[in-house]
Amino acid sequence: MSNIDIYNEYKKWVEHATEDPDLVKDLKDIENDDKRIEDAFYRNLEFGTGGLRGVIGAGTNRMNIYMVRKASQGLANYVLKKYPKNPSIAVSFDSRIKSTLFAHTASEVFAANGIKVHIYKELMPTPCLSYAVRELNCSAGIMVTASHNPSKYNGYKVYGSDGCQITTQAASEILAEINALDVFKDPKHGDYDALLKENKIEIIKDDLYTKFINRVKEETLLVDEPVDKNVKIIYSPLHGTGLKPVTRILKESGFNNVIVVKEQEEPDGNFTTCPYPNPEIKEAMQVGIEYAKKNNADILIATDPDADRVGIAVKDKDDYKLLTGNQVGVLLLDYICSLRIKHNKMPKNPIAIKTIVTTDMVKKVADKYGVQIVEVLTGFKFIGEQIGLLETKGEENRYIFGFEESYGYLSGGYVRDKDAVDGTFLIAEMFAYYKHQGISLISKLNKLYDEFGYFSNYLDSFEFEGSSGFAKMSEIMDSFRNKIREIGNYKVIDIIDYEKGVNGLPKSNVLKLFLDNGTTIVVRPSGTEPKLKMYTSICGDNFINNDAKYKEHISDVKELLK
Repeated sequence: MSNIDIYNEYKKWVEHATEDPDLVKDLKDIENDDKRIEDAFYRNLEFGTGGLRGVIGAGTNRMNIYMVRKASQGLANYVLKKYPKNPSIAVSFDSRIKSTLFAHTASEVFAANGIKVHIYKELMPTPCLSYAVRELNCSAGIMVTASHNPSKYNGYKVYGSDGCQITTQAASEILAEINALDVFKDPKHGDYDALLKENKIEIIKDDLYTKFINRVKEETLLVDEPVDKNVKIIYSPLHGTGLKPVTRILKESGFNNVIVVKEQEEPDGNFTTCPYPNPEIKEAMQVGIEYAKKNNADILIATDPDADRVGIAVKDKDDYKLLTGNQVGVLLLDYICSLRIKHNKMPKNPIAIKTIVTTDMVKKVADKYGVQIVEVLTGFKFIGEQIGLLETKGEENRYIFGFEESYGYLSGGYVRDKDAVDGTFLIAEMFAYYKHQGISLISKLNKLYDEFGYFSNYLDSFEFEGSSGFAKMSEIMDSFRNKIREIGNYKVIDIIDYEKGVNGLPKSNVLKLFLDNGTTIVVRPSGTEPKLKMYTSICGDNFINNDAKYKEHISDVKELLK
């Protein structure tokens, strides 16, 4: 928008955005601040395969009831075209600020458009939404969440009828519907309570949630193994949705020695004790680690606000060691394979799925057990998509595990997104299984390193600000694609160019380079920030040598980026 458009849009919002007192206050607060007005109105909140996500507040570039209505009307128009007979949408929400309001707002729009709404009565994890879409045969689903972002953010993820996050094609079609709408004039909406009474909005019954819990429990791999379920577990939902489902599944599975981190137990959209509620980072796990030390616990488990990611810390002598998503994924894959084979539960031609930026150590483990590894683009929706493709061929039982380095795991096809309830359940059973044998997860991991090699994974982000920065990133990607054939002293012996479309995957501006010293590099521009992301995987004799090799390697890369 030009400056005049931005100012006119601001005036339009002052006139029409009067339903939410918080927005009225926001608009008043910025009336004399051109910079803040520009930031709030210079664009429409972006809609893509991840749905909506943005800072809560007034404006077209913010999450608020008006932008939620507009997006929901666009989604409703799409659904009505695709599913003209008995369309329905499932809705769930997390603990974030205004999540309940946004879930009800979207439901009002869907119902006013003649689309039946199925909504959970209280906050529920992302996997419960994916499960509801599939079990209730819905046309689509939305999960109101901003995942692990800081508290000022909210958003909603959009799911297709398969329970998987929408494809690029679907996102493009929905965006076209959204862009054709006036934010105030076009969205239809009614009164939530009235629509509830008219049965146009229906509360999802508790038995569906129970069915979900029982379905996750079917993922157990323990048959008659002696296990130590008296392990002392510290659990934190990080103020999110995981409390009820995680504590329930642990209790019903015989884990009775579970202590919940009290300061992080209750839903809190401000995330008071962990401003960045992501179990990938140490700061978010710190309160839980203190609990673990105080209670001499065996393991700390934490799930993110919408309970699709899970992180752990395990006792290591007198301290607690955080394990990465790659390390936990490798441990789980080995555990799943070994017990499936032990109990004759390994399917014919088994498949495990990983993203291209997830550790290559997975392939070594899979080879040992005769498991085929399928690699997909970054994002768990691509793992869900592969499960769906297997299902259409009647081969869903071939799928045994999928994971990504960003702490997402799934061992069954009952949902099509990562599931921290399933992840927690598997981790607890794996821990109890090894503990009875006197094996710690650290020692088990070291044994796997001894067997398959010491794999180290590194992530670097290089910033390129402004339009010139984007041009520079394009130039760098072109160089990696067409010109660079050696990095430092090592030759590039192979390149996978995902922009050409690989193994049926969507085309994407991502490259994977293989060096003659065994190092692999994945390079891609960030989809949301002016950054070039580089994922480096190194396998060596030990981690010290890997770090030395990495420092040399990244120095050579920086020379190429100048």
